[in-house]
Amino acid sequence: MAQIPSDGPPMNDSDRLVLRRPDDWHVHLRDGEMLAGVVAHTARQFARAIVMPNLKPPVTTVAAGRAYRERILAAAPSGSGFTPLMTAYLTNDIAPGEVERGFREGVFTACKLYPANATTNSAAGVTDIRRIDAVLDRMEAIGMPLLVHGEVTEKHVDIFDREAEFIVRVLAPTLERFPGLRVVFEHITTRQAVDFVRAAGANVAATITPHHLEINRNAMFEGGLRPHMYCLPVAKREEHRRVLREAATSGSPKFFLGTDSAPHAIGDKESACGCAGIFNAPAALESYAKVFEEQGALDRLEAFASLNGAAFYRLPPNEERVALVREAWTVPARIDAVAAEVVPFHAGATLGWRFAGGV
Repeated sequence: MAQIPSDGPPMNDSDRLVLRRPDDWHVHLRDGEMLAGVVAHTARQFARAIVMPNLKPPVTTVAAGRAYRERILAAAPSGSGFTPLMTAYLTNDIAPGEVERGFREGVFTACKLYPANATTNSAAGVTDIRRIDAVLDRMEAIGMPLLVHGEVTEKHVDIFDREAEFIVRVLAPTLERFPGLRVVFEHITTRQAVDFVRAAGANVAATITPHHLEINRNAMFEGGLRPHMYCLPVAKREEHRRVLREAATSGSPKFFLGTDSAPHAIGDKESACGCAGIFNAPAALESYAKVFEEQGALDRLEAFASLNGAAFYRLPPNEERVALVREAWTVPARIDAVAAEVVPFHAGATLGWRFAGGV
């Protein structure tokens, strides 16, 4: 990662970091008023973003993907240079031809696998992976990435074990049937996921969120129930967090940035059945910088944030450069997202790095 002095008051190299503008390879932008209220936070830092398709109704057709992309572009700040990369929501009966057409026409960058009822707006997801074998076969043939929410959903399986169970029962057998399928194991949370990705071929990679690098499962119960720390997959034990931090900062091209930023109105989080999701977009890059510095790996942040994901998706890295400066600032306790107020990750906390925009 390049390091240059500031054009303003003199700074040491350690006080200003310049890197290629990063991309977010997993984000929820919602729709309607909420989209209008949150997209600017992602577009401010990231040049491109893989946008999740779990709307109501989900994005299952080329026409729906194209229309959603236009709504995002209309809501994004003028001049931001932000490019949303759309995904198709896989269902039991989605047609291979529709998936391929979306990929060929540049509408769909990838397909998203939600096991049915695994997370927010996933009721229409896949009930048995074998039901979409024809789609996976087509995706393997055309080199279209499969993005995986990796959890089984049976109620008898402990929620803290669902990712590990998914690897054994679903992901490993699927890759045995389709060894050339390009897979992103999204928002991984466990040692088992890190080990699986490392042992797999170059066609398998993973995204890691800022919140799974920062918190373990205790955060959901500290002093009482903390709904704004609840996400799916849930944060795991401290031993898993440590492994995730080592993987993210290791320099391995198999791991890259994906925030899984997922805004929900305060009332939807602080309710009898609070929604899963952490809204980390307002301080995403600063949060990653905090972790990389704590791990003694700031020199590897650019690869994780700006290079590895682009390489996996067979896209060129961004030419624009952005800067982070060493400057204490306080994350707002609440964010006005037009439709409602949202509590961001690190709400009310002071971070030591601040995103300073393009250079």
